[in-house]
Amino acid sequence: MSSISFDDLKAVIGRCIGESDGQEITEGDLGTPFTDLGYDSLAVLEIASQLQREYGLKIPDEAIESMESPQAVIDYVNTSLAAV
Repeated sequence: MSSISFDDLKAVIGRCIGESDGQEITEGDLGTPFTDLGYDSLAVLEIASQLQREYGLKIPDEAIESMESPQAVIDYVNTSLAAV
């Protein structure tokens, strides 16, 4: 797979932490910080870990810390996948 979409990320979030731990995200939430969506840093770490497993990526801690919104995650993953 050479890129992920919003729907791919939403599915990963659902598998990682479920929707009960935060609000269900929509495409309108792409630029909204995860903290404003009800997800804490541990949730973002779990999302990154799942993406690493599913897409064979290595995501450094510094990159995870910069993943403050769903769009930031999509952008990072797609840039990383394009470089492979």
